Amino acid sequence: MTKYVFVTGGVVSGLGKGITASSIALLLKSRGYKVFMQKFDPYFNVDPGTMNPIQHGEVFVTYDGHETDLDLGHYERFIDEELNFTSNITSGKIYKSVIDKERHGDYLGATVQMVPHITNEIKNKVYEAGVTSGADIVITEIGGTVGDIESQSFIEALRQIQYEKGSTNTFFVHCTLVPFIYGSNELKTKPTQNSVKDLRNMGIRPDALVCRAPYDTGESIKNKLSLFCSVPVSNVIDSIDVKNIYEIPINYYKQKIDEIILKQFELPIKKANLTYWENLIDTVNNLKGEIEIALVGKYVELHDAYISVAESLRHAGYKYNVKININWIDSEELESDKKNLKEVFKNSNGIIVPGGFGSRGIEGKIKAIKYARENNIPFLGICLGMQLAVIEFARNVCGIKDASSTEFDSTCENPIIDLMADQKSIVNMGGTLRLGNYECTISKGTLAAKDYNTDKILERHRHRYEFNNKYKEILEKKGMVFSGINEKANLVEIIELPSHKHFIACQFHPEFKSRPTRPAPLFDSFIKASLDK
Repeated sequence: MTKYVFVTGGVVSGLGKGITASSIALLLKSRGYKVFMQKFDPYFNVDPGTMNPIQHGEVFVTYDGHETDLDLGHYERFIDEELNFTSNITSGKIYKSVIDKERHGDYLGATVQMVPHITNEIKNKVYEAGVTSGADIVITEIGGTVGDIESQSFIEALRQIQYEKGSTNTFFVHCTLVPFIYGSNELKTKPTQNSVKDLRNMGIRPDALVCRAPYDTGESIKNKLSLFCSVPVSNVIDSIDVKNIYEIPINYYKQKIDEIILKQFELPIKKANLTYWENLIDTVNNLKGEIEIALVGKYVELHDAYISVAESLRHAGYKYNVKININWIDSEELESDKKNLKEVFKNSNGIIVPGGFGSRGIEGKIKAIKYARENNIPFLGICLGMQLAVIEFARNVCGIKDASSTEFDSTCENPIIDLMADQKSIVNMGGTLRLGNYECTISKGTLAAKDYNTDKILERHRHRYEFNNKYKEILEKKGMVFSGINEKANLVEIIELPSHKHFIACQFHPEFKSRPTRPAPLFDSFIKASLDK
């Protein structure tokens, strides 16, 4: 029988529920158990695919083509498991499913209500995750905080699961805040007490508390929380501030949170294998050098919009024992003629242009790409970054001065980037992109072939517009190599310039498959080339 760990939060958002859930999953996996992770978000968007990155942050994409919350990126990077469509459920998905069933007549005329219909749908999604993954243990994070109006149906569903499955098959971890109050100079437990009271009023008694605090809470605080929250002292876990997030699982391991969970589940406590993770921590804490990489984007005011890209750069840095300092550059600011690009990029060893949507800041990105190409600076373009690299080359090398994309100009005469025929009739924006894993065939003797060391790869996509093959021959004659092709649909996946020190761009998102101990190949070679510079 699948076991279930539920991670809730109280007092404030941003306590690190996602990292806590990921850390627990990592520890359980290290003891030989198959784990799977899931996130419930209480907002009514069906998925985050059409949400503004500045509001919501990055949209993470699973291998099976589902647009999800950025927390799933943390999950995959920590546990090194590919998640699927059951891993991110929103209130929008739940309500849409229930309404569709009602319209279809599935409820046989019954009055459709929050309980049992909405809560049953939530429970089905939890159980479905266990079935589709075949996991021994499913770890589910509930977004938001206990007491939020929009999350009450999720909490009620979890209460029912606890009743249905029993305490030996369910475990509740509640993340809460133990703040330090200046003046009295002490840690305060009342926010945690009140948060737990709210949870208990909804029928759930947490099995463990994870207390976010600036330093160890100490025996006195733990005893007080144990008494007032009805949680054993051993199950009050400190989550102290750290410089390196990879230390968090080890902190939890030292406090035996994984053993506590396995004991309640009546499962064998197998020996943990965390050597590789401890080696990673040692590497990250003792990096020998540092380099600057310029990231040119249109959402740079919120770094979470590029969190997987930033993490992938750091992963490659770990391999080469260097700290990656990211120079966050707003592409809109580069559009001004007054901007001195030589000054902007003077300390940058490499330039990366990641994905995005819409026309804002596009010309600034094209300027950055031109600067990288003409000054032989290592360059990596991702998704929109590849499309703009092709447009820049067409304009400034091939002489097609009005080269553009129909995304920015629907009437342009030279649409180097255009919609595929089957995309032109699409009206809805949500969930209609090319999403998830697609195969790419790599040409021998190319930089891409050297990076991947194979001729067939699977990478995750999230885009609608494609390279227009009508212009392929013109660009090839001027030196651009189309080194990666999706042969099934004859779509360009990777381009590169052999005459350049390191210039490569891809239509897919390699950052989604990068891991702290195994950087994505294109990021690996990009950082290596940047170090050589």
